[in-house]
Amino acid sequence: MKYIISGGGTGGHIYPGLAIAKEIMANEPDAQILFVGTKNGLESKLVPREGFNIEFVEVSGFKRKLSVDTFRTIAKLLKSFGRINRIIKEFKPDAVIGTGGYVCGPVVFMAALKKLPTIIHEQNAFPGVTNKILSHFVDGVAISFEESRVRFKGKASITLTGNPVRSEILSLDRQKARKLLGISNDVPLVVVFGGSLGAEPINECVKDMINSHSGQPWNLIWATGMKHYENIMSKIKVKLSPEIKVEPYIYNMAEVLAAADLVVCRGGAITISELCALGVPSVIIPSPYVAENHQEHNARALERNGASVVILESQLNSELLYGQILKLISNKDLRDKMAQSARKMGKRNASSDIYHLLKKIMRARTV
Repeated sequence: MKYIISGGGTGGHIYPGLAIAKEIMANEPDAQILFVGTKNGLESKLVPREGFNIEFVEVSGFKRKLSVDTFRTIAKLLKSFGRINRIIKEFKPDAVIGTGGYVCGPVVFMAALKKLPTIIHEQNAFPGVTNKILSHFVDGVAISFEESRVRFKGKASITLTGNPVRSEILSLDRQKARKLLGISNDVPLVVVFGGSLGAEPINECVKDMINSHSGQPWNLIWATGMKHYENIMSKIKVKLSPEIKVEPYIYNMAEVLAAADLVVCRGGAITISELCALGVPSVIIPSPYVAENHQEHNARALERNGASVVILESQLNSELLYGQILKLISNKDLRDKMAQSARKMGKRNASSDIYHLLKKIMRARTV
C-alpha cells in the first residue's frame, strides 16, 4: 500500500504525521509513505531525519488582513495544484492523510477530488481553518478533544482518537525516569518550559520568582529556549542551588516529563496530550499569539476536567505563579486527583486508532 501524509509548518502538525507513518510501517512493513510539505516548514528537517521521503510544494498561509500578499498567496495556491496533481499521479497513493497546516489543504483537497480515501487529524480543541474546510470533502476526521466535534460541519465521520504520543514518552514510569535523572523520589519536581523556542513572558516570570524565592521546597528543571538562555542567566541575581537546573533546551523530555510532579507550560496540543498520557498535573499559560486562540481552548478543556490550572498571560506575575506552584506542590491529594483526571483524558493508543480508522475507510471504499 502507498500513503501520502501532508501537514507542516510546526511540530504540532508534523509529529502526529510522523507517528501515524510509524504506525503504518509497524502494521505494514512493505508500505510506501511519502510526505508532502514545504521547504520553509519544520517538516523539511524533521521528516528526512526520521527516514521518510518528502516532496515539496510552494504554498503559504493567508494573512488575516487583505493585502497584496493575499493575491500572491492565491497565485501560489493555484500553482501548487499542478505540482500536487503530478505528485499524486506519479506516486499513486492508496490513501491520503492530512495533519493540519496550510500545506495539507490543497494536497488533501486534490486527493478528495480524485476520489481517494482521505482522512484528516485535528490536534486542537478549536480546529484550524484548513481542517474545518477539508471536513466537507474528506471521508473521516480524527479529533483529539471531544470539544472540537461540534465545530466540524462537514459530511465526514468524526472519531475521537486523541493525539499520537511518542513511544518513548509511554515507555517510562516515574521511578525509572527519576533514577535516570538522579532525582530523589522524596522531593517534588517542577518542570517549566515555554515550547521548543521558549516563551519570554514565562521566562521573565520564573526569573523573578527565583530571585524572590530561591529556597523553594522542590526541584526545578527550567528550559528557557536557546535564544533566551544567556539573557535570562545574566538576570538571575541569586546563587542557584543544586535543586535548580536552568537549561536552554530539554533534550531528554521523555525522562523529564515522566519524572515530573507538576509541569508549567504553554497549551500546545502535543504537550497537553503527552501530559495526559502520563497523568501529570499542570499549570498552563496558553500563548495568546496563536490562530483562533486555540491554546486557551486546549487548556480550558483540561481545566474543566480538573487536570490543570490555567493562568492567562495577561494575568501572569511571579507571585501568582509561585503561589499556584506552592499550593499544588504542598497538596499531594489534589495533585493525585489532577493526575487521575489527566489520565482519563489521555489517549495512549491514538496512533493505532487513527490507523484503524484509515483502514476502515479504505475497506469501505472497496465494498
